[in-house]
Amino acid sequence: MTEPATAIDGAPTASSEHSEAPPARQRVKLQPLLALKPYLLRNKATLILAGIALVLAASATLAIPVAVRRMIDFGFTGDNGSFIARYFGMMIVIGGVLAVASSARFYFVSWIGERVVADLRADVFGHLTKLGPAFFDQTHSGEIMSRLTSDTTQIKAAASSAFSQTVRAIIMITGALTMMVVTSATLSLVVIAAIPLILIPIILFGRLVRQRSRQAQDSLAQSSALAAENLGAIRTLQAFTSEAVISARFAAAVETAFDDARSRLVARALMTAMVMFLVVGSIVGVLWFGASMVIEGTLSAGRLGQFILYSVFAAGSLAQLSEVWGEVQQAAGSAERLVELLETKPMIQGPQHPVRMPEPGQGRISFEGVTLAYPSRPDQPVLQDVSFAAEPGELIALVGPSGAGKTSVFNLIARFYDPLSGRVEMDGLDVRDVDPIELRKRLALVPQEISLFADTIAENIRYGDDAATDEAVRDAAKAANAHAFIEALPDGYATMLGERGVTLSGGQRQRVAIARAILRNPPILLLDEATSALDAESEHAVQAALEQVMKGRTTFVITHRLATIRQADRILVLEDGRLVEQGTHETLTADGGLYTRLAELQFTARAAE
Repeated sequence: MTEPATAIDGAPTASSEHSEAPPARQRVKLQPLLALKPYLLRNKATLILAGIALVLAASATLAIPVAVRRMIDFGFTGDNGSFIARYFGMMIVIGGVLAVASSARFYFVSWIGERVVADLRADVFGHLTKLGPAFFDQTHSGEIMSRLTSDTTQIKAAASSAFSQTVRAIIMITGALTMMVVTSATLSLVVIAAIPLILIPIILFGRLVRQRSRQAQDSLAQSSALAAENLGAIRTLQAFTSEAVISARFAAAVETAFDDARSRLVARALMTAMVMFLVVGSIVGVLWFGASMVIEGTLSAGRLGQFILYSVFAAGSLAQLSEVWGEVQQAAGSAERLVELLETKPMIQGPQHPVRMPEPGQGRISFEGVTLAYPSRPDQPVLQDVSFAAEPGELIALVGPSGAGKTSVFNLIARFYDPLSGRVEMDGLDVRDVDPIELRKRLALVPQEISLFADTIAENIRYGDDAATDEAVRDAAKAANAHAFIEALPDGYATMLGERGVTLSGGQRQRVAIARAILRNPPILLLDEATSALDAESEHAVQAALEQVMKGRTTFVITHRLATIRQADRILVLEDGRLVEQGTHETLTADGGLYTRLAELQFTARAAE
């Protein structure tokens, strides 16, 4: 049976039932925005300052119509020149307060938006680092990056400007309506009767905008994922001359995202147009009715002017609220996608009261009747009733056909997955009873597919121990036979590597990974074809270095090159997920089983070469 790709060399695809699968998509609601509350409350002082500035700005604006009314009713006579001067002076003061308060509001709310997004991104990324391999196998990296970037940008708009504008609009509407009632209760009744006509389309179109926003964000994430995946494999793309095909696919994905965005814009435009028309119509109706009252003498011209200004303020704030509501709907869709990530639970979690592991680490590993099936195929075990024990300092080799379950053994030792049945123990403790982080600190892994980062060579090696000195980094590189080629680079250990270390050869990447494992200095080494990419000379040098490093450490080696494991203390032979043989090279060769057949095929092929 074929063993799925795994966490070490490409993890299995997780099923939708997996605990780390993103939650099923639901209709977008505003509740996800409540997830921002803790981030906002972290900055209470700034929130208070922003609130004070916002209230001052709104109050200054609401004071203007009162001054206008008094000038109209009392200032236009020959005896009141000084009266007008005082009111114009007062309006300048009000304008100054409005300017200062508005600028302060802009600064504080923008600061809050930036702070919230920075904290949210950090928390989401930190949570992602705790999720297991299965989650990342079914969730594309481009999709995750879209949530970390574009979705958080939408959140920033809600946390800063949209939130501020919403509060300001509510204050303005409340204050304007109150002053409208004080100014003229009759005209206020006319305005209040028109409010439902304005709110109904806001609510109806708001739902449509929310749905379109989520759809647009999903489409954008899909196009980003397609771009990230293919640009990350640019050599393969160009080697197979797939530029035109992939470009066409990306163009189609971008076009889909554009169509979804356009659909969202159409919904927002229709909502804005309808609200504006209803607002203007309401103001004209009120003005018409108020003018009749002035003619009849039941209302002064100044009060009509004051009422109209408050009506304009209320209508403008209501129109602004409809605009902001669209942004809030978009932010709700983005918040929902981020909350999905934050609510995804890791499949592997530490116990509530972990057992302390013995110090120093011994490196004893045992499997007792272990059966494992990956979440994507729960009815197809990749390991079946596997039992063995590795004593401290032993060299254990894992061999067998591809898909036999060798890498799955590594996954269980590192507790990337838990077995369906049986026990995996490290230093006498069930790995499920200890803190996974403490457990993994006792391991060093050299995978077949090397993971290097766009950083200096020194920092890539220091990934094994972030507190290591430069001297320790150099010693590890020397032990891995990497020092010579590193020193030959233009900047030596300060040389910046390209993404995934593409500027190094395969053998060089592997030696850097070996140096990283050596620097970690753990009691247990996991070597997955650790010398597969090296030439004969380098392999001999690295093998000699590894032999020194493996002394006193429990080492598990996965290899298809049987000549490299003749000196193993024990060889475990796996086939179809079962442990079919174990022993030394000599005893297994004499048994005439699977190991003997594999050895004969390999050595015969080499002799033919």
